[in-house]
Amino acid sequence: MAFLRLFSILAILAMVNASEYDDSTCYSHTCPKVEKISKKITEKFIKDDPTLAPGLLRILFHDCIVRGCDASVLIDPTPSNNATEKDTVPNSTLRGFQVVDAIKAELEQECPGVVSCADVLSLAARDAIVAINGPWWNVPLGRKDGKISLASEALANIPSPFSNITVLKQNFAAVGLTPKDLVVLSAAHTIGIGHCFLIQRRLYNFTGKGDTDPSIDPSYAAELKEKCPKVVGDFKTFVPMDFITPTTFDENYFGIVAKNKGLFQSDAALLNDETTKNYIYTQIYTQGASFIGKDFAESMEKLIQIGILTGDQGEVRKICGAVNGY
Repeated sequence: MAFLRLFSILAILAMVNASEYDDSTCYSHTCPKVEKISKKITEKFIKDDPTLAPGLLRILFHDCIVRGCDASVLIDPTPSNNATEKDTVPNSTLRGFQVVDAIKAELEQECPGVVSCADVLSLAARDAIVAINGPWWNVPLGRKDGKISLASEALANIPSPFSNITVLKQNFAAVGLTPKDLVVLSAAHTIGIGHCFLIQRRLYNFTGKGDTDPSIDPSYAAELKEKCPKVVGDFKTFVPMDFITPTTFDENYFGIVAKNKGLFQSDAALLNDETTKNYIYTQIYTQGASFIGKDFAESMEKLIQIGILTGDQGEVRKICGAVNGY
C-alpha cells in the first residue's frame, strides 16, 4: 500500500508540464549570469577536488527520487523537524553541499530571491560532470523549492544498494523512469566511491551464515575483503566503484558489471533483466557509444524533470539549508 501511495503522489507531481520551463528566457532579465556563475564556481571546486563531481550527481539523484527535484534533500534538521531527508543513512555520505551553498550565496548577491536551490543543484551537478569531461545535458530552469523534507520518505524511496532487480525497476517506474534509465543512471557508478559498510553483509554474511554473495567474482571479493575488513560500524573506509578508471566518466562500468565485479548488489542485479543486461553488453561491444553520446544526457534530462514545482507550488529559498521564514 505504501508503494501505491508513493506511486500516486509522484504520478501527480510528474504531471507538471515541462513546457512551463523556458530555459532560454527564464532568468534572462532577472538573473542573466546564473549559468555563468554556476559554471565558474563549480569548476573551481572540481579543480580543487574532482571527487565532488560524483558527489553532486548523487545529491541530485537522491533529491529527485524523493518528492521530485525540489531541493528538499538540502534542508537541514531543525528543532521542529529533526528528521529531514538529509539526516538519514542513505544521505549520510552525501558530499558537495558546499558547492551548492557557494553558488547560491553568489547568486543572492547578484540577483536576490530569484534563482531556486533546485535550479542551482541541477546546474551544479551538470557543470561538475562536464568539468571532468563527462556528458553535457540541458537543464531547464524556473523550478521552485519545496518546503517539506522527511527522513521517512528518503528511507522509503531512495533505491537501496541491496535491492534486487524487481525492486529497482519498481523504484524507477514509480517516478516515470524506465529499465533503460535504470541501467544508464546506474552507470554513473563509473565515477565515485562506495563505503565499505554498504558491502559488509555482501562480503561476510550474505545469508546469515558467514558467507559471501555468490554473484560476486571470487577474486574481486578477496580484493574487497583486503580493503574492507570485517569491522562493524566503519563509516569512513571506502573503495572506488569503478576500480579501472575511478575518476574518468567512461563505459568501463559495463565491463565490470558483466564480469561480476560490480560493487553493490544493485549493480549485479542489472544482469538479471533482459533489457538492462542487453544494454550492458551493447555498450561493451560499442565502447559506450550511445551511453556517452546521448543516453546518459537523455536519462538525466528525464530525471531532473521529476516532480517539478512551479508558480506558487513552492518558493525560492534564501539559503538552501532552510525554508524561508524559519
